[in-house]
Amino acid sequence: MRDIAVFSGTAHPDLAAEICSHLGVPLHPVRVSRFANDCLEVQLQANCRERDVFLIQPLVPPVQENLVELLLMIDAARGASAGRITVVLPHYAYARSDKKDAPRISIGARLVADLLTSAGAQRVLAMTLHSPQVHGFFSVPVDHLHALRELAAHFRGYDLGNTVVVSPDLGNAKEAAAFARMLGTPVAAGAKQRFSDDRVTISTVIGEVADRDVIVLDDEIAKGSTVVELIGHLHQRNVRSIRLACTHGLFSDGALTRLAAVDGVREIVCTNTVPIPADKRVPELTVLSVAPALAEAMRRIHNGESVSALFG
Repeated sequence: MRDIAVFSGTAHPDLAAEICSHLGVPLHPVRVSRFANDCLEVQLQANCRERDVFLIQPLVPPVQENLVELLLMIDAARGASAGRITVVLPHYAYARSDKKDAPRISIGARLVADLLTSAGAQRVLAMTLHSPQVHGFFSVPVDHLHALRELAAHFRGYDLGNTVVVSPDLGNAKEAAAFARMLGTPVAAGAKQRFSDDRVTISTVIGEVADRDVIVLDDEIAKGSTVVELIGHLHQRNVRSIRLACTHGLFSDGALTRLAAVDGVREIVCTNTVPIPADKRVPELTVLSVAPALAEAMRRIHNGESVSALFG
């Protein structure tokens, strides 16, 4: 790893430090300055010339601020004659804006992908993109990881003899089915219709969930409106217990406290792709680390080895 240089923006330095610990390389400092006119300036404070540069920055709130910071980091690395620039995106917030589902609406996932590549990104390492088509929005190679192995390893510690994995909607059913195969359980899904960012309706649950222990799997939980709606239907089916699992635990607007207070919810499991402040955590929350997976993928990218073999 002699020719590798890893930098982190201000979005999630703890995750970046943990990744570097697994790689056995230093996390190089980045100076971020703000001018009087509110513009940002970024300086990478280590040599980048002809080195394999990795820039770690999840797009988490404040998303626009962290996005501009990332673009400036990429530009700084390109201007410093980096040998290759790989953007490590543990969370790609704009991935949800992936289709034109209303007249004259923007497709942010594609636009931001274009911005990253125009700034100088030559490769992207992402974790659990919201939908498969987002992968194709990038004109540079994308290594797309998922956290199903980490989540499955956690839940294998429970008695799964009477458990079913439930996807909140049919769009996530494929991932839920793969997760259920890892655990050796059946799978079910909710029939969801979304009307706005915080208004969803689930008409029914497809699959057998009565008198079973349920693991609800989603790619991310933001306000939690979908999960709350689904839990109402699960209670009507008389499920025994409910555990929530997701890769990206955004938990905005007090969602974590609200979900923990819902009757029947025994545990909320997420990964550390998104930073969760200590004062917002609840006893029901379990946070799993994806730093080992990201570090191994970065090592394989640097050494020219297969990343897809990680999922073999």
